[in-house]
Amino acid sequence: MSETVAISDLMLDLGQRARDAASHLAVATPEAKTQALMAAADAVWSRRSEIISANAQDLEFGRSKGLSSAMMDRLMLDGPRIQSMANGLRTVAQQNDPVGEVIADWDRPSGLQIKRVRTPLGVIGVIYESRPNVTADAGALCLKAGNAVILRGGSESFHSAGAIHTCLVEGLDAAGLPRDAIQRVPTRDRTAVSEMLKMTDYIDVIVPRGGKGLVGLVQREARVPVFAHLEGIVHVYLDAAADLEKALRVVLNAKTRRTGICGAAECLLIHRSVLDTVGKAAVQALLEAGVEVRGDPDLQKIPGVVPATDGDWGKEFLDMIIAARVVDDLSDAITHIRQYGSQHTDCIVTEDDAAVGAFFAQLDSAILMHNASTQFADGGEFGMGAEIGIATGKMHARGPVGAEQLTSFKYLVSGDGTIRN
Repeated sequence: MSETVAISDLMLDLGQRARDAASHLAVATPEAKTQALMAAADAVWSRRSEIISANAQDLEFGRSKGLSSAMMDRLMLDGPRIQSMANGLRTVAQQNDPVGEVIADWDRPSGLQIKRVRTPLGVIGVIYESRPNVTADAGALCLKAGNAVILRGGSESFHSAGAIHTCLVEGLDAAGLPRDAIQRVPTRDRTAVSEMLKMTDYIDVIVPRGGKGLVGLVQREARVPVFAHLEGIVHVYLDAAADLEKALRVVLNAKTRRTGICGAAECLLIHRSVLDTVGKAAVQALLEAGVEVRGDPDLQKIPGVVPATDGDWGKEFLDMIIAARVVDDLSDAITHIRQYGSQHTDCIVTEDDAAVGAFFAQLDSAILMHNASTQFADGGEFGMGAEIGIATGKMHARGPVGAEQLTSFKYLVSGDGTIRN
């Protein structure tokens, strides 16, 4: 048997077992799902030394591949990050169970009583790259929404994802739920990804989480529906009425807190009227923080700013680099974001309510922010406990994809011997 055929058989087996598990999860009690996630959280913390040891193998693999510092940061797990992972599992566990929730109900003159209620999607395939914590986030959210999940982590996070998956299975066992509810593809072979994208009989939706290359591949080749965003081209616009202190706090945090996440700011836009005040101060603060600022001719007058090229607009750096330019007004800023943005997350810093209203109304990004760091573009920060990704499409799910977004709905219609005339 060839290796390709063997992987095809492997994926077929995973799909069949996931479909069977999904039928059990669809009727699992909220208490059982909560118990599974709480037990998984306990396992993550009690097994933290094993997880860190597995992560050390992945970090060594990443160094051998020459991963950037930002990518290595995404890959790295330590005590606080493992604690955060366990806390995320507990937060999802304690949320209201979305399955069976009545979204709307109404009566018809015909005598029919109609309810629209939430139901699981079924089986979800999650394909992700270097962030091993996605293993826990995705597993938890899919389970909470009554879905089975097939996880395919990146080659960089192979060992870490395996250790975390073991904890999730331990949680399923504790609650008496099927182990196949959360499965992990046990190979680094990329053929497995190609197989997942074709599994229309077993997978109901694919969620890719990673860089432009991975997401683009999935969107081009998937025969299964996809929830995805291609890139996080995130803008921060300093308006004419921007407050200096707020601007400095927001810009620095949006760019430097973690440069390798999709909510990191990649472009700074400055209203011409505040170029010499708020704008200059923000650029200087970025430079002092070690950020390479690639600016337009106006900003190149500030010592330390290097010239921006045409390719810097609309680029996801995921590093200590930011593109920056001066705009004539709010309309010019909106035009720039429409041209170069990715409809992920964009922010306006201003004390002018009218400017906020125009920014929110005229841009169609999945997340729009006012006077707040774009690093908050995260399901955990939105109160979802975790998120499986940020969806920028306009069908079904948009923005942070939490448990609620991993459900569909059905109509329950009741009558009393009711017939149609």
